[in-house]
Amino acid sequence: MKQSIRFEYESHYFLSQEPTFRENEIWLVVHGYGQLAEFFIRKFKSFFSEDRLFIAPEGTNYNYLEGFQGRVGANWMTKHERETAIENNHRLLDTLIDSYLDHYEKKPKINVLGFSQGAATATRWASVWKGKIDTLVLWSGGFAHDLNLDVANDAFAETDLILVLGEKDELITPESIQMQDELIAGLGKEVMRLFFEGGHQLDTDVLKKNHKS
Repeated sequence: MKQSIRFEYESHYFLSQEPTFRENEIWLVVHGYGQLAEFFIRKFKSFFSEDRLFIAPEGTNYNYLEGFQGRVGANWMTKHERETAIENNHRLLDTLIDSYLDHYEKKPKINVLGFSQGAATATRWASVWKGKIDTLVLWSGGFAHDLNLDVANDAFAETDLILVLGEKDELITPESIQMQDELIAGLGKEVMRLFFEGGHQLDTDVLKKNHKS
């Protein structure tokens, strides 16, 4: 007979710098499958500033990337116990972002960027978080296929939505594009689409050109 239990769990995350709690904006950046937050946050180094705080949470599932030894990566879920993993992710991200916002007298802008698997994780969480997301960037990924559109419509009513895809991304298929088109149509609001000459990778030059300072 299957049972479950909740217990205190320690999860890691990385910051761009020690916060002053006077920053104008926060970027929550959610890595993709097989990545580690320590290295993922470095991709945004050119954006680091005293007015901008980056927070990179790390997925709570780990695996060897090749065989049974060597490099290790983190992920947000697998098909096994998927719903439990989603709820755990939501509690993790809620606790993390709220623990920082509690220290701000003036609320900063909240921007979220999800890469690859992190894009789906970010959309699920952002659609149910009690706060307001100012900008949601989905990079080399997209809206979660099981996104509750009624809930998301309300959550993203005042959110700038940006979808960024590489023209040579081998993981992007016509079927996945069609699914995203259907989800975006269901959201009923404009989504900015950006394309770059590259594959399944994060090209921060593209983000730099299109970020509103």
